[in-house]
Amino acid sequence: MASAVERTDDLVREYLIYRGFTSTLKHLDSEIKADKEKGFRVDKIIDQLQQLIQSFDLTGLKEYWTYLDRRLFSRLEDVYRPTVNKLRTSLYRFYIIHTVQMKNTEKTQEFFLKQVLELQAQPEWRDWFALPFIPAPEQNPSFSPYFSRQWADTFLVSLHNFLSVLFQSSPQPVLLSFDGEVQRITSVQEESEQLREKKLFALHGETRLKKDEEMVHHKLPPYVQHMDRLGDTELDLVSSQRNVNMTTPSRNFFSTFLPQGRWVPGKTAPGPQSSPTQASLGRKDPAATAQSAKAKDPPSAKDLKMPTVSTATVDLATGHSRQRRHHDHEKERKELLSKLPPQSSEKKNDSDPETQTEALPDQTDSTNQTRVCDVGGASVEQPFIKLSQEEYIEHHSSIMHCRVDCSGRRVASLDVDGVVKVWAFNPIMQTKATIMSKSPLLSLEWAAKPDRLLLLGSGVGTVKLYDTDAKKSLYEMTIDDIHPRILSLACSPSGTSFVCSAAAPAAQSGVVMEGEARVSAPVSGQLLLWDTKTVKQQLQFALEPGPVAINCTAFNHNGNLLVTGAADGMIRLFDMQRYESALSWKAHDGEVYSVEFSYDENTVFSIGEDGKFVQWNIHRCGVKQSEYSLSQDAVGPFVLSGYSGYKQVQVPRGRLFAFDSEGQHVLTCSSNGGNIYRLNKADAGLESVLSLGGHKAPVVTVDWCSAMDCGTCLTASMDGKIKLSTLLAQKP
Repeated sequence: MASAVERTDDLVREYLIYRGFTSTLKHLDSEIKADKEKGFRVDKIIDQLQQLIQSFDLTGLKEYWTYLDRRLFSRLEDVYRPTVNKLRTSLYRFYIIHTVQMKNTEKTQEFFLKQVLELQAQPEWRDWFALPFIPAPEQNPSFSPYFSRQWADTFLVSLHNFLSVLFQSSPQPVLLSFDGEVQRITSVQEESEQLREKKLFALHGETRLKKDEEMVHHKLPPYVQHMDRLGDTELDLVSSQRNVNMTTPSRNFFSTFLPQGRWVPGKTAPGPQSSPTQASLGRKDPAATAQSAKAKDPPSAKDLKMPTVSTATVDLATGHSRQRRHHDHEKERKELLSKLPPQSSEKKNDSDPETQTEALPDQTDSTNQTRVCDVGGASVEQPFIKLSQEEYIEHHSSIMHCRVDCSGRRVASLDVDGVVKVWAFNPIMQTKATIMSKSPLLSLEWAAKPDRLLLLGSGVGTVKLYDTDAKKSLYEMTIDDIHPRILSLACSPSGTSFVCSAAAPAAQSGVVMEGEARVSAPVSGQLLLWDTKTVKQQLQFALEPGPVAINCTAFNHNGNLLVTGAADGMIRLFDMQRYESALSWKAHDGEVYSVEFSYDENTVFSIGEDGKFVQWNIHRCGVKQSEYSLSQDAVGPFVLSGYSGYKQVQVPRGRLFAFDSEGQHVLTCSSNGGNIYRLNKADAGLESVLSLGGHKAPVVTVDWCSAMDCGTCLTASMDGKIKLSTLLAQKP
């Protein structure tokens, strides 16, 4: 009410000035200065009463209270009269106590002489007339409570609350209600704007979903399904590239952005004549071939733009958030594609791509990744082009985990200081939430449904369920005091439950200094299943041959299978319908650091402390389908060297490898970025196809975004930097 009165006073002043009522304005200002109600500001009224008490102005105190009683308290109902009398009695006692504390006996005696006729008939004042004659009243049991600071604060707070409620409950003039109406209208407008934005966002999502469903229903080619990623600039480049490579018209150079939709057995792509859009994009047309043969110079990209395709693509890409990023890298892609004609391939083959990558990782990656290799006399293009690489720099210490949510819209990253950042990269890189934890955090995992929830595992035996939209913690579950370290979390694809791996305390932590011995013997642990709706523990899995710390966990696509990697080197496969162990085998010499299902889910891949990257057949227990050797840069422990011989060593915690959407390529860690390999048979080994680079410290965890139509690789390093690399897939 006080703020409304002040704003109304300003409006009245403005009106009087506008009307020219200067004399009225002067009278208004003078009366406002002498206003005893202080513009209905309770704090000002309390300050005025305290000022009168401190100056020992008993007459002014009585007059001011009489004014408040006549102006405000007299309008109250009779039931509130005892409350007003108690407040007046406490005010007078507050004055007397102040005179005694200041040792002003003259003012104390003056109070009783002036108030004797008024107070002698009141029983609550009967004992107070002896106060001036008691040598130490603050030690007297009857008066000592009134000398305490607690009583004085209680009285002032009670008076403040009473006046506040009185002002809020008193009837207000119409002029003051005008201010309330303005505020109400403003709040309604803001709420309407928020609801409108939410509705537009929902309609945009429904429209996009319908478009995706229509494309799947008509069984368009893969590159047409994802053509909403391409704008006018990309179509220009597609047309230019196809005219340059007229000798190989059947090769589809720009198929789609990563990742492609999952391959389904028995499902084949439509034929060349299945879609007019397909024919306009890359199929050989006799008329177009004859026309291009007559031209002396290659036609420009503008002339080659197909009206049908460009119109459809522009409509799809109008609201798409990635258009801005593609426009920023237009020059880079034009320069990149200008180096692709066949006559320049021989010169590129003469140089060593690995040497170039090591010397200039940030500058030569874009050139090397588009080179054409001669394998058995045949020309083979590299599968990926790195379009761009952005950097997230909000962390100030080494990263432990970095995960993309199920929708591919947000990223959650955790560093060794326990700081969690939730951020988005589409259309721009922006931090959405920051989580600071009092207890150390060791693990995180996105919930499947709804995808805004984040699971955070601590080092003190608790798991938090955090809402990234509301930016608040919903639940905090206590797991076990004996096994306080939450090493791994995995949420079921259905979103109804999650698996929690808890381990006993160990001498080592996620980051250890050089000279500290690592604990080689596996520590005790347990694997628990929790219900996300009831927030209760459902069961504890049996770990054979004994309780051991589980380092990593992963579900298959429907949540019926769970694979785990443990500190004893064992891989255990659990049947989630029967909640029992189906298979277990010795996989690595040392700990298992990371484990994932393959694309077809018939095999399991794992990385262990022994530096092996192994593919296991889950239908034949302990049978290897392939085995690859990785360097320490990809396996860990990761070492960051500093000045004066200082070294920081970090034990792997996050995901060490990630697959693309088709399961044909794998992304691993490296000393200066991430490496992408093509998965071949065991005798062929891992074939390196692209080095992302860009880091100045070892990369400790990776992730590959395979949701929606994003082809994005995440690499997080020990210096707190996270690189986001956008890739383009080339399909033969």
